[in-house]
Amino acid sequence: MGVLIEFGLILIIAGAGLSFVLRSNRNRQADEREAVTVRRVEAYMATIRREGDNPGLAAMSDPELRDLLLSSARNLRIESDRRWLVLIGAGIVAVLAAIMVGTEEGLRGFGIALAVAAIVVYGVNEIAMRRAREPLLARGIDIERLRVE
Repeated sequence: MGVLIEFGLILIIAGAGLSFVLRSNRNRQADEREAVTVRRVEAYMATIRREGDNPGLAAMSDPELRDLLLSSARNLRIESDRRWLVLIGAGIVAVLAAIMVGTEEGLRGFGIALAVAAIVVYGVNEIAMRRAREPLLARGIDIERLRVE
């Protein structure tokens, strides 16, 4: 019994250490991404001022335009992360559903169910992507200039 408790404690300590290391790495990556986003926003602000294509954006003050572009970039990133989680969940459900159909109908049923699920997941992805882009396009913001890979 004591060996099980010791083994459990070792696993908990190892998990906590791994979590700490991964969290610090994730925070560093988030800081780097935020710095790139700020640089891209500054560059896009300079382009808006120089070209003057969108009078609504060009008429804004620098702090107002910076806040708008930064919040737009953050919202785009959040929607992208949310879309990936939904797609992963939908993919898992699609494969499980195809397996269930495959057990009843065989390989052909599995293939058909997987093809239908792929079409549905693609449609969900397109709808989510358009929904995330619509508010930015309505304001005349070029999404590709704010995107950070």
